[in-house]
Amino acid sequence: MKKLKMETKDLIQENIEKLAEIFPGVITEERDEKGNPIKAVDFELLKQELSDRVVEGDRERYQLTWPGKKEAMFLANMPINKTLRPVKEESVDWENTGNIYIEGDNLEALKILQESYLNKIKCIYIDPPYNTGKDFIYKDNFKQSRIEYLAESGQVDGDGNRLFQNTESNGRFHSDWLSMMYPRLKLARNLLREDGVIFISIDDNEVHNLRKICDEVFGERNFVATIIWQRAFSPVNLKRTFSENHDFIICYSKNKDIIEIKGLKRTDEAESRYSNPDNDPRGPWTSTDLSVGPVVAEKVYPITTPSGKVIYPPNGRCWVLTKERFEEFLSDNRIWFGRDGNNAPRLKKFKSEVKERITPMTLWLRDEVGDSQEATRELKKIFDEKTYIDYPKPVRLLKRLLELTTENNDIILDFFSGSATTAHAVMQLNAEDEGNRKYIMVQLPEPCPEDSEAYKAGFKNISEIGKERIRRAAKKIKEETGADIDYGFRVFKVDSSNMKDVYYRPEELSQQDLFGMVSNIKEDRTGEDLLIQVMLEWGLELSLSMEKRDILGKEVHFVAGNSLVACFDEGVSEELVREIAREKPLRVVFRDSSFADDAARINVEELFKMLSPTTEIRVI
Repeated sequence: MKKLKMETKDLIQENIEKLAEIFPGVITEERDEKGNPIKAVDFELLKQELSDRVVEGDRERYQLTWPGKKEAMFLANMPINKTLRPVKEESVDWENTGNIYIEGDNLEALKILQESYLNKIKCIYIDPPYNTGKDFIYKDNFKQSRIEYLAESGQVDGDGNRLFQNTESNGRFHSDWLSMMYPRLKLARNLLREDGVIFISIDDNEVHNLRKICDEVFGERNFVATIIWQRAFSPVNLKRTFSENHDFIICYSKNKDIIEIKGLKRTDEAESRYSNPDNDPRGPWTSTDLSVGPVVAEKVYPITTPSGKVIYPPNGRCWVLTKERFEEFLSDNRIWFGRDGNNAPRLKKFKSEVKERITPMTLWLRDEVGDSQEATRELKKIFDEKTYIDYPKPVRLLKRLLELTTENNDIILDFFSGSATTAHAVMQLNAEDEGNRKYIMVQLPEPCPEDSEAYKAGFKNISEIGKERIRRAAKKIKEETGADIDYGFRVFKVDSSNMKDVYYRPEELSQQDLFGMVSNIKEDRTGEDLLIQVMLEWGLELSLSMEKRDILGKEVHFVAGNSLVACFDEGVSEELVREIAREKPLRVVFRDSSFADDAARINVEELFKMLSPTTEIRVI
């Protein structure tokens, strides 16, 4: 009976396995720190496999590099012994909701989600720290050993020492920011669907570097667009040169060949341009200029209007159509000379022949999608005219991104959730188009300063503000629209594994420790804690239905019907095993200590072979 690993995926070994399938000759062996043989890559041979000439050594090439890049790549691939623990008391409608809120370090959260949400996210939006020298960013200590990282990574102490202020006096000002972003983007790419897209808000400080690392992570050919968002209207007169009033939103895809940008709905103003002054049976139309520049000789010719007036193209321009094509359009009543037949010719464009949606442009003005002031007003309205978070994004901005790229049942991820504008926008859009989009929010519990309005109002950290914003926004949307949508969310917190260290390093257990190791599971962990970690390792989504039943006096968990059945109680009897096997589960998990000996284990396997032969059996 196999044991579950109870840790995140080892992306390094997975990448080596993929390489072995393509280039088996570059795979070699070396010994790990304990002397055990492991697979490794001969990089000199791999370089030769990927080159059309003899590789003799390093040479200059076009690339983005910085101090700490290799460590950042290593950090992205390194597995961790972390899990998510359910927090039902902070959740809303736990039993029925499909939305997820994760509190913790987003690097760790992204690693934890790798199995359950691999290739499942349709749209990612993030608003990371802009690296202005004033905001806080995540500080990952690349000098730690693997063991130290596993013990300490993601822990925020009482003084908030996991965060630091990245001022421009720091010699690694750009490097630290790049090292923070790079592993998170690498992990995020794994979660995107093949037709998925990612939007990243940024300003002038790092947009150039962000483009370069996204080119590397997503591929330069998968760059989609840079949107310029007018975030402010009034100039700041204290600025010495220019008053910046825009931010950027860069968009990349996982596979540009198959993504769909659905376009924008036509506005009332756009619809009003269509009319039918000549009662054309093809319906409403609008007209466009028939001339264009520069001059093409064959498209310069006289046109005689119905009134007899002869008209040539304006100087430096020609007609859009050749003379032959013009005659065809004229005979088809597609040329308009004005109501009196005496105006310059224009080309009729029928509403029935144009796309229902408008291709979006890359300049987004505040009138269309809101600005920072609108975003602040929205947040204050939700929180009784109090300002708890600086520089939120307007709901209209996020809603437009979602309208362009998502549809019913898609999953949206935001792993720099902040005030949870993305969750608000998902609910608002679902209410408007009766959609069933789901969100996953991830936010580090960054402490609120003790002199802040938020702290005085009882919010200890940013995560608490985000969760409360979702609750209040949900209530507001329901009152205003009456829409029957998913207003709930399940809360999880990143925490250390449910398993004691002996589970991962049994060889380090000494004889004097045996009395304290009756169980390999931490004493403060519940069956639901264990269930979530098992679901994550087996790649099951956190939104699946979970049911707890009492069977023969034991607590048995059912996930998505019989997709997973788990019993973590001690003393599992043969009759209980029979009852579970009769449910024909796809997967089943027990505690290793539930079985008295190897004979009892073998008996369980034999029972399942007889009653449910297709069930996968694991122990922890």
